[in-house]
Amino acid sequence: MHFSPLSRLAWLRWPLGLLLAACLLALVLDWLFPLPLPRDEAGLVVVDRHGRPLRNYPSSSGVWRYPVTQEEVSPLYVQALLTYEDRWFYRHVGVNPAAIVRAAWQWASSGHIVSGGSTLTMQVARILEPPPRTLFGKARQVLRAFQLEWHLSKREILALYLNHAPMGGIVEGVEMASRAYLGKPARELSHAEAALLAALPQAPSRLRPDRAPERALRARDKVLDRLADYGVWTTDTVADAKIERVIANRK
Repeated sequence: MHFSPLSRLAWLRWPLGLLLAACLLALVLDWLFPLPLPRDEAGLVVVDRHGRPLRNYPSSSGVWRYPVTQEEVSPLYVQALLTYEDRWFYRHVGVNPAAIVRAAWQWASSGHIVSGGSTLTMQVARILEPPPRTLFGKARQVLRAFQLEWHLSKREILALYLNHAPMGGIVEGVEMASRAYLGKPARELSHAEAALLAALPQAPSRLRPDRAPERALRARDKVLDRLADYGVWTTDTVADAKIERVIANRK
């Protein structure tokens, strides 16, 4: 069948029109539903002359948070976090289709959820605006993830996670969790401590190291195994880290 140049243009109108309509819809939705970005309201940490924390006080909103930048956090924590939660963080646009397909296949083959398929950006979207546990809620989370990637850099998205990830009770963010549970700033985390805090947001109430050290240890070792499997840390480093006990301050 032969198509003239004019007929080819006619065939192209529909996909181009749909693409334009989708772009306009995205702009309208972005304007109607702006990102609910939080304020980095800090709590108060009283330290001694050597910088060691003596006492913590929550912010006016009742949350323990100590805002930090990526440079103020140990690279070990960032390695553990990205390896365990989202190895493709710097390559995707908010959603990792391969991870979602893998999670769906695991659910279909095992009959229960093995992995959630959520990217780090999707987790930030859930932190900023907790969705209902429905298909609509998941769809809204995905759209918010795209919105985050549209408006913010990867660095800014990671900073939101570093400062607002749930760490048990009213503790939020890696810096306050490090100070509250381990008595040190996040820049001084050991390999074992970095893995521990990377695992904590998976189930912050169940894995609190001050209340459930054995569960926290098992979760930490799972992160350590993942780091060894992917060759991010050597097997010797992981073996040494597993020797370290989970000992946390009681807040």
